[in-house]
Amino acid sequence: MEQVLKSLTLEFFGSGAHKITPEKLFENKAAVLLDVRSREEAASVSINLSKHDNIECRNIPVDEIPDRWEELPKDRLIAVFCPANVRSSIVYAFLLTKGLEPVKVLEGGYAAITEAVKPGRLLKHL
Repeated sequence: MEQVLKSLTLEFFGSGAHKITPEKLFENKAAVLLDVRSREEAASVSINLSKHDNIECRNIPVDEIPDRWEELPKDRLIAVFCPANVRSSIVYAFLLTKGLEPVKVLEGGYAAITEAVKPGRLLKHL
């Protein structure tokens, strides 16, 4: 954990290297959209990107990550999201401590992913 924290410098955050936009996520050949909202939140409004067969959507609530992080693939990009990117950022740092890479925080969180799949934008990706 110490090494991960030491790498999170002003230059690192200033470069935006820890973030990915929904549009860039959609361009990946194979990625996981990791939803770290609670089960109740995910059940209320689920994320299903079935028109993007290159993106696998998974919900692992933030409090279950310590016990379930090994379920995540080690050979694909993992984009972590929640509504305000607070939980996403915590999980991002945790996954880095476990050696998972590449891991990114979905820029804009839930609002950005829902905006990205509005009809006009979705049509551009299909």
